[in-house]
Amino acid sequence: MNKTFKLTALERSWILYDIGNSAFILMVSTLIPIYFNALASSAGVDENLYLSYWGYAGSIATVLVAIIGPICGALSDRNFKKPLFLLCVAVGVISCALLGFSSGWLLFLGIFVAARVGYSSSIVFYDSMLPEITEEGRMDTISSMGYAYGYIGSVIPFILCLVLVLGGGSFGLSQTTAMMLAFLVTALWWLGCTLPLAKRYRQKAYVTYSESPWGDSFRQLGRTIRDARKDKHIFLYLVSFFFFIDGVYTIIDMATAYGAALGLDTTGLLLALLLTQFVAFPCSIFFGRLSARYDTGLLIKVCIGAYTGITLFAMFLVAQWQFWVLAVLVGMFQGGIQALSRSYLGKIIPAERSGEFYGLMDICGKGASFVGMTLVSVISQLTAGISVNVFGLTLQNENIAVGALIILFAVGFVVFSKADKLNRQR
Repeated sequence: MNKTFKLTALERSWILYDIGNSAFILMVSTLIPIYFNALASSAGVDENLYLSYWGYAGSIATVLVAIIGPICGALSDRNFKKPLFLLCVAVGVISCALLGFSSGWLLFLGIFVAARVGYSSSIVFYDSMLPEITEEGRMDTISSMGYAYGYIGSVIPFILCLVLVLGGGSFGLSQTTAMMLAFLVTALWWLGCTLPLAKRYRQKAYVTYSESPWGDSFRQLGRTIRDARKDKHIFLYLVSFFFFIDGVYTIIDMATAYGAALGLDTTGLLLALLLTQFVAFPCSIFFGRLSARYDTGLLIKVCIGAYTGITLFAMFLVAQWQFWVLAVLVGMFQGGIQALSRSYLGKIIPAERSGEFYGLMDICGKGASFVGMTLVSVISQLTAGISVNVFGLTLQNENIAVGALIILFAVGFVVFSKADKLNRQR
């Protein structure tokens, strides 16, 4: 980082929370689905249904957040952003720690839903802080640095968790005890990285409310939805985000479950996804720097196009080495599309209503994630036991299910192109 771009204490604290929560989401992408598969297998659950049940749990969590997020987002703009943010962090951290104490697969999924709701809800408030903790000209870079350092920072607790889980036998630890410790390490890391932001952040942009902040928040949420529909440039962007982020979140959340369902080596899956974090770190920073030279909308289009190709590649994934290639490709564009999408919205909305609009963005993101995971789960379940020969390759039901995501990327690209044209005109 050059001397002309020095981070403020508040910017560093905001980035640090990305490092904290990313440790949990890395667990969601790697160890958690593998551990769930082990719990379900020991309970006699049909192995063809692992991916479906995991997808349904993620879908339930996203629906809950899609309902809660915009309401809390509207309320947060009444100067309640910080306490609501901390409440969601508490739910996520405590649930993450409790995952290690659940022995049954169904209870495990229930606690996982609670942890995911806490995490995802906290992100609504965290993202909406962006216009307040930095200046408009620095948003792309700060957002990109959040994801970049989140990727590399989350590797620290994850490596410790891998040592516990993969080498726990050398320390006399059972798999259950090792996983219990891994969840505790992740929860404590998440909590520790939250404290500086909790100390330094003060909400500066907010709107006044009447005697009933809850009722006023519901009314304002309705007005925000109407305003978004009238402001076509915002409305179309949110619609496009709904589609293209669908595939991104689905690939992130179900990568390990997908590989495990195909029968790939679990240790190889974990190491490949660890590689994703290392690749994503410099690539996220690179996209942040590119945004200073090139239009943000153009860079988002490049990322959407790349993810379309990644999904096509994933559809034909049958071998371990292909998963490693997939991990590298995802790492190259994952941070860029997430960071630029977050900062793009921050530039086209009023700062004092950021909670409401980021709440709507979360509806689109979580709603899309629900559609994507449900789509993959349903198609995987309906085509269980079915295989198709394409170009000499035998595609299983999981391959077929993943292929459906290409349509969503294509629609997202078309709609975003229209939204970006309107924004450039403005």
